[in-house]
Amino acid sequence: MDVTTILGILIGLGLIGGSIMIGGSILPYLDLPSLLLTMGGTVAATIINYRGRQLTNALRIIGIAAGHRSFQPDELIRLIVRLAEKARREGLLAMEEEAETIRDPFLRRGIQLVVDGTDPELVRNIMDIELTFIEERHRQGQALFESLAVYAPAFGMIGTLVGLIRMLGKLHDPATVGPAMSLALLTTLYGALAAYLVFTPIAGKLRVKNDEEVMIREMMIEGVLSIQAGENPRIVEEKLRSFLPPARKEPARSARPQPGRATSTPPQPAVTSGARAR
Repeated sequence: MDVTTILGILIGLGLIGGSIMIGGSILPYLDLPSLLLTMGGTVAATIINYRGRQLTNALRIIGIAAGHRSFQPDELIRLIVRLAEKARREGLLAMEEEAETIRDPFLRRGIQLVVDGTDPELVRNIMDIELTFIEERHRQGQALFESLAVYAPAFGMIGTLVGLIRMLGKLHDPATVGPAMSLALLTTLYGALAAYLVFTPIAGKLRVKNDEEVMIREMMIEGVLSIQAGENPRIVEEKLRSFLPPARKEPARSARPQPGRATSTPPQPAVTSGARAR
């Protein structure tokens, strides 16, 4: 899990805990039975909702998706431009050794398809199909946390009902009313905190990361096909930078002379006195 996710959860818990402590002690808000009822029911319902292999795959994908991207966009563009230059100088077969050093399996497979002489349309189809299944696996990870976000408040309400039933069953004993009401309210609190501070934001983070990863993969597909078509490396770079927002495009272009703009004033030829006389 990246730093911002952990930092956001810690800041949220810290601010909520601090606001509670300003009004008094935080100890009345810590109750193990309430926590076990809410979180235990949430986890159990999620396990029931998934088959064993689906749950294992979803947890693995969450670990991958929540980590850092395999490539930053600028890093990927530099790599593909370097491959395009090598292919134009030495031919497509010259990329075979270079492909072995690429750490991303998606891009490495695309380059290998090009080196093997696969038809461009087939290369695109193969990579598009793989991208579709990558998105599907990422959606399983999102769906896992969305399920947790749905179940947590529900089991918080179940805990509230349990507490109310316990309280109503022992109204004749005033000493039991307080603990029963505490269980009733704390389970709702725990369920809401888990859903809206942890599970829903993480599902949203996974959705954002999926969108970023899909953009990177689409850049790879266009780069691989451009290399196969033998396009000029500068055109390849411009094509890949079109995926980026305007603020990310300018640094690469600012160093280049702008068309129609003079970079320096050409020196004027000296005019001799003899030339003036003529």
